[in-house]
Order: sequence, then C-alpha cells, then structure tokens
Amino acid sequence: MNQPNILFIMTDQQRADAMGCSGGWVHTPNLDRIASEGVRFANAVTNSPVCIPARVSLITGRYPHNTTIWDNCAHDMPPETSTWWQKIRDAGYRTSLFGKTHLHRHTGDLRDREDLIKAYGMDDIDEIAGPRASARCWSHMTERWEQKGLWQEYIDDYAERFRHKPWVVRPSTLPLEEYADVYVGQQAKAYLENYNRKEPWFCHVSFGGPHEPWDTPVPYAGMYPPETMPLPTGCTEDLNSESLNGNLGNILRSAPESLSSKDIASMRANYAGNVTLIDDQIGELLKTVEARGELENTVIVFSSDHGEMNGDHGLIYKGHFLNGAVRVPLLVRTPETAARNSGGAVSESPVEWMDIGPTLVEYAGGELQHQQFARSLCSSVKDPNTEHRPFAVSEISRELMIMDRRWKCVFNREGEPYLLFDQINDPDETRNRVNDEDAGDILTRMEHQLFRHLVQTQVDIKWDGNA
Repeated sequence: MNQPNILFIMTDQQRADAMGCSGGWVHTPNLDRIASEGVRFANAVTNSPVCIPARVSLITGRYPHNTTIWDNCAHDMPPETSTWWQKIRDAGYRTSLFGKTHLHRHTGDLRDREDLIKAYGMDDIDEIAGPRASARCWSHMTERWEQKGLWQEYIDDYAERFRHKPWVVRPSTLPLEEYADVYVGQQAKAYLENYNRKEPWFCHVSFGGPHEPWDTPVPYAGMYPPETMPLPTGCTEDLNSESLNGNLGNILRSAPESLSSKDIASMRANYAGNVTLIDDQIGELLKTVEARGELENTVIVFSSDHGEMNGDHGLIYKGHFLNGAVRVPLLVRTPETAARNSGGAVSESPVEWMDIGPTLVEYAGGELQHQQFARSLCSSVKDPNTEHRPFAVSEISRELMIMDRRWKCVFNREGEPYLLFDQINDPDETRNRVNDEDAGDILTRMEHQLFRHLVQTQVDIKWDGNA
C-alpha cells in the first residue's frame, strides 16, 4: 500500500456517549460509518478535562505534569516544541489545518501567529478561535462575518447570553452557512476537492463545536425535542460537595442552583443538534475523499478533547474527572479495517487521547524521536482484544485520575484519594466508594500504580508554557 492519506477530525467538548454508535441518543450516521469500518475505543479518556492542557498533551505526547500546563491559561506553545505534526510532515506529507488549535492564546488576529502553527508542523492553515473567543479574535472566518455584516450581532448576542445565566439555549444569530462548524467543514472540503499535489495529504479538521454556549443554528436547533433527551445522572449523598476534599467538591459547591430539569433537557437537545450538524459536515468530507477515489487509501481518526456534563450531577462544562467530562469518543478507521467488513470492532482497553499522535505517525511511516509518553494504537487497531494500556491517566489543577477497566480513582493535590468509582457496576458514578471498608486494597494498588507511572514519565527538561 502507498502512504495513506490521513484525515484527523476532532471536535471540542463532545461527550463519549454523544454518537449513535456509543450512546444512541444522537443521530450521527457518518461517525457511525467510521466506527462500523474501524475500531471504537470505548474506554478512551482525555489527558486533561479542559482545552489547553489536553491539546498541548495531544500534540506533544506529554502529560500536564511534564508540560506544566495544568489548566486553561494565557499560553503560547513555544515554536521549538517537538510535535508529531512535524514528523508527519517530515514523512513526506503536505499538512493542513482547518479550525481550532488553542495551542496559542486566543487574542488579537490569529493570522499574525501562523508562523507558530507552521513551526508546530502545518503547511496550509485556516485557523479559527473557539465559539467564545470568536467574539473577540480576528481570523479569516470573523473577517468574512464582518464583511457580511454579521460579526457585531454575534458579539452582542454572546455578551447578552452570559449577562444573566451561562446556559441560555437559543439559535445562533449566524445563518447556517456561516456558522463556525459549517465554515470549518466547508473550508476543509474545498481544500480536499482542489488538492493536486503529488505528496499524500494530512488534513486536520478541528471543529469548535459542540462546545457551549448552546447556540446551534436553525434548522439543527429544533431537530431534537427536549423531552426525548436522556435524563441526567443524579447526584447522591456519596457525592455531597461538603464531603469532598478536592477540586470536584469546589465545583459542586459552586454549581448553579437554578439549573432546572427543563434547562437540562433544552441544553441536551441543542447540543445533540450541534453534534448532528458536525456529523453532516463530516459526511461531506467523506464524500469528497470518496469522489477523489482515495477513501480506500485513507486513514481516518475521530476524537474530541474532553466532554461536557450537560446537567449530569447538576453540573455544566467540564474541569473534573466525572465521566461526562473526562471520557471522549475515539474512532480509528484504516483501509485494512474497512476491508474486514466486520461491522466494526470495539476495544475495551483503557487508552489516552494523546495516543492518537504516535498512531498517525506510524501510519504515515514516520518516527517519533523526542521523549514522549503516548503509545501508538496500531496494534490494538489490528487486534482490538489486546490490552493497550493497563490504565489511563488524566490530570487537572495538580490532581490526578487513574482508571483501569473497572476502577477509577482520583487523588487531590495533596495525594489523598477522594473519589473511587466502580465503572462496571456503577457507570453513572452515583456511589463514591472511597470510604468503603473493603476499598483499602484497591486504593493502595492504584496509588502504587500511579506513583510508578509518575516516576516513569518524568522528563529532565521542563518548559514553561506560560511565557
């Protein structure tokens, strides 16, 4: 087989269950097609349940405790940073990016920092900011909005949304054809339609949705009746905020008290509409690759940087280790998996989202040489029954989570365990078992595993991404 083309599609803030093939409550025929022709990793977790540290970990293959990027912050990843994008370009690919990176700060004109994105490994670039930052950042997209007389109304709408309560649900002021996720999909589609270089292509399509606010445009805004949405998982006394001595306790104590069941149903319906909108854009990309006669020589990977609580446990957003925030969708489709005609496979092994990098480098025929800790998924794509990792790790605000096939344990910044969930018998995480009489051996084992992991993943040189 010749070097395959590579299509890497990612979203922002998409829950692991927000696909037809994983949760059944969102219509995603194109993602379901990718899953049916590939492998779905059912126990994939983000390396950090917020944007910037997750994305820095993805591109570098290093954990927040290596990069020192523990939370969202004003951050420019240094141009000399070693990335797997560079290794794909070095392997002979023409690399392109459409959409959001959040590898540098969302201020000013993003086009002024294209040299940074090129240093990270991209040749052709059309970058946008996220939904909120697009109310203040210049890009090709927002310049087009201004030329069409749309940007100021967008800015005013965003200011009004957050003036009273952050979970306002109403359609965007933008027409469908100008909505950010449509812009990203259509720019990538046009690029692929007109690609005529001799090098194989690597195209990274990074949608800004379904990240809040809940502003899916018409007609997708009304696609799902709120009453058909799944009910949120409940918060039990075991998750009472006063008993939690870590970050989640702080978040629960500041949770919006006025968030009603009607609010949650409306948010979920709007969110589902955004996911389906993005899925339709993905469908157009697949048709474009197919029309080029290249689908059978194209590797496709789909994932998201973190999830969205959407009312689970009375919470919105992310920033902690509950499943709605920390679990992410992950699909890998290759020419070989498509040829199996097996209807798709599911891997139950824990995986981390930064494992995408070395996976794509291996498919490109490249080689990672910098010190990093992500692991290629290629062996698990060939045999989904293999154990890719014995456990997965996620980090935020100097807190750590370790999750194996059954147990998830969270340690606060003092190294004390304060959450323990049985992921098999309590998938909705309604019972915190950290204080159970029979939890001692489990906690000790997971603490030892995590300590060994931290020792094995230290690096000699750390850079300060806050500069």
